[in-house]
Amino acid sequence: MAETSLRAAEWTTIRQVIGDQLKAFKAGDGRKAMSFAAPGIREQFGTPENLLAMVHYAYEALISARYTEFLDGAVVDGIVVQPLRLIAPDNSVLVALYTMEKEKDGRWKIAGCVLAPTTVRAAWGTSASVAPVAAYFREPPAAEDVA
Repeated sequence: MAETSLRAAEWTTIRQVIGDQLKAFKAGDGRKAMSFAAPGIREQFGTPENLLAMVHYAYEALISARYTEFLDGAVVDGIVVQPLRLIAPDNSVLVALYTMEKEKDGRWKIAGCVLAPTTVRAAWGTSASVAPVAAYFREPPAAEDVA
């Protein structure tokens, strides 16, 4: 039977699994990173080296993010999705959408990840990010200038 909701403890465990895999990626430990992957991912990449190479090629944002924050997870049509906000060194923001699988032994594994771009930029870290806000608060044009 497909999951329809999860207890808080399950979400905590899922976030720990994702966090531990991210630590392994950042440390270059492909074997450990592979241990958090669901069987389909392990089969798809075959070796820890292949998994690390793919992450460095297509998911570098996971490794280079200067800030990460877990967002509220959801169960959508029986699929467990855990979003992770990533803020890159250039203040661009992505959301990593992790799909999770619960194995027969009860352990959670990562079944996939998609990086979703956003139009949001982080508000801290550079003065350039303040410019759009400052422009919003400028005085409105005089009535005679609008015509």
